[in-house]
Amino acid sequence: MNTYAVGSTNPAKISAVRSVFTEDKVNIIGMEVGSGVSAQPFSDEETMEGALHRAKSCLVNEQIQIGFGLEGGVTETKAGLMLCNWGALVDRNGEVIVASGAKIVLPEQISDQVRAGIELGEVIDRYAKERDVRKKGGTVGILTNGRVTRSSMFEHVVQLLVGQYEFHKLK
Repeated sequence: MNTYAVGSTNPAKISAVRSVFTEDKVNIIGMEVGSGVSAQPFSDEETMEGALHRAKSCLVNEQIQIGFGLEGGVTETKAGLMLCNWGALVDRNGEVIVASGAKIVLPEQISDQVRAGIELGEVIDRYAKERDVRKKGGTVGILTNGRVTRSSMFEHVVQLLVGQYEFHKLK
């Protein structure tokens, strides 16, 4: 049985990867690894770098065939500060795949606090009057009235990663 790792112990991220491999004989584990970027990634580039670092860090364990890194962040756009998310897949042969998912504009009352240096997770917990929103539906879950959750948003990214990986293997 192959073992794949998610570079996080966040239940929303692990659930996203597990949901993509429901029929495969794959063991999915979470690993506590750092992102190698700031606690609040503040651009697409920094968020992607965090995902890459998490995926590569999984491969320090020799039992892992594929590492997944999933990272959420924010990025400035003409429309305003947007929630962004990136994923990376890295295998033992050096194959590296990246993908990004949906983006939504954050409300100004949230954006202003994030721009002032407060981590989005802390801001959204106060905004939603909940604890550990990032481990549940996430900011996207709060701001889409539960229609899109953090896990489902990351699941889409994982589907993009795995689909590209399968396509490259066919070549």
